[in-house]
Amino acid sequence: MKLWGDFAFLPSFAYQAPHVTESNESGREAIQHAAGTDVGLRRANNQDSFVVVVTPDRNEWLRRGHLFVVADGMGAHAAGELASKMATDFVSLTYYKTPDESPIDAIRNAFRDANDRVYSRGQANPDFHGMGTTCTALLLLPEGAVAAHVGDSRVYRLRGNRFEQLSFDHSLAWEMQAIGKLPESQIELHVPKNIITRSLGPYPSVQVDLEGPFPLEVGDTFLLCSDGLTGQVDDDEIGAVLLALPPDDAVRTLIDLTNLRGGPDNVTIIVTRVADPTAIGRDGADAGTARARPNSNDQTVNTIALIVLGVLLLATASMAFLGKYIAAGATGAGALIAGLYALIRHYTSDSSGRIDIPRLGKGPYRSINCDPTSAVVEKLAKVVKQLRDVATDERWRVDWGRFNALDAKAMEAIQKKDYLETVRRQCHAISFMMEEIRQQPSRKKNVEPTG
Repeated sequence: MKLWGDFAFLPSFAYQAPHVTESNESGREAIQHAAGTDVGLRRANNQDSFVVVVTPDRNEWLRRGHLFVVADGMGAHAAGELASKMATDFVSLTYYKTPDESPIDAIRNAFRDANDRVYSRGQANPDFHGMGTTCTALLLLPEGAVAAHVGDSRVYRLRGNRFEQLSFDHSLAWEMQAIGKLPESQIELHVPKNIITRSLGPYPSVQVDLEGPFPLEVGDTFLLCSDGLTGQVDDDEIGAVLLALPPDDAVRTLIDLTNLRGGPDNVTIIVTRVADPTAIGRDGADAGTARARPNSNDQTVNTIALIVLGVLLLATASMAFLGKYIAAGATGAGALIAGLYALIRHYTSDSSGRIDIPRLGKGPYRSINCDPTSAVVEKLAKVVKQLRDVATDERWRVDWGRFNALDAKAMEAIQKKDYLETVRRQCHAISFMMEEIRQQPSRKKNVEPTG
């Protein structure tokens, strides 16, 4: 692990301020989330995109849930940037504009619609031909969490001390490992990590993988990210950071760590945490079972049956009034059948409109214990030391008192072998020093000449 060589190329940090939802009757207060994206140190433009949609009221939450999407574009002439932006925009728009579809059908069709649009745009302009993007979405529904994904941008879940990868990488390395062509120990030696086998846009059709639903519990933390993060920061470190920090601090620290290790790629991260029981079902009911939501198909069938019943009763009365008793008998029999059908539908269907999402996919695909270890603490300690050394050598103007205090707290926690607190303090020290470094250009301009 080595810090970058020239701080002059430190990018501006496009960090989205954390949004912790306010307490109200909509259920939004049950979800905490933060998101951030950064161009990295080696790229001229950011081809990542993300979108966060936290539904505005409780009825919408019960019907459609919350949506989080990350996309990592590819293609020259800004094609990748356009592809990822189109993917996140159209996945979110299409998902919420199809109220008659189940959430599963809606998110799958939203991905397909986004693929159609990116493909069409690529075919229409030679500069954009073949453009594509990964796309990974997380739905937080009353029935549980559902992941939809194409490519190698990932979805993780932290529950307690278990850090799990819920999505499958559509990459050559993962596909070869899955079919047993190479043992896991040989994959990294022989197969490049960055070759993906599936993406939105290059082809007229796409296969969308879905995982879940994974029942929700209070404290569950989900992370979506582009491979700019996972290429530089190991799972044990990511899990330890999520365990130690709230979503906003976790996003900031993980992006800092990515750039401190070279920042070779764009990086985008969304972290969302279930903070209140209202996020795991109706009025905090237990998760893991079907939840009540309006079922438009049942409602439509029942409405049609009642309309037919009314028409037939009216026809029966009219025929009887005109003395056409045989016709009245026929329409009356039809009305009886329609009435019986409506009653049967009423008493045999779930009047609450409950639906049951079948289990999708095979995730989680990886699972580790992410309780901070001495190895993780040692890796972060090296980062803190390197930051100190670089700032000293370059004679930057930093608040050494604050930095030293944070570092001292981390050392105290190490002595107590409280590794969770150590990671928390180390992350604070890293993010503090990174912010101090970002301020150097403006501080140099404000230095008055001497002599």
